[in-house]
Amino acid sequence: MSALIIRLPDDKHERLKQLAKARGISVTKLIDEMATILLTDFDAQTRFEIRAARGATKLKRARTLLKKAASE
Repeated sequence: MSALIIRLPDDKHERLKQLAKARGISVTKLIDEMATILLTDFDAQTRFEIRAARGATKLKRARTLLKKAASE
């Protein structure tokens, strides 16, 4: 496990402590949960971009098939 030191304005730090307390978890666990959400979002975006790029290369063939289907 690694340690992470971040600098935050005092008011933001205090609000994060209040949020963690309201959820019944530590600030460390709160930050860990936030990191998990951000990484999950990043992974989903990356997967979408990869699939979109794959689909873009097949666009010409898809249009050809649609035109063929429409003419039959």
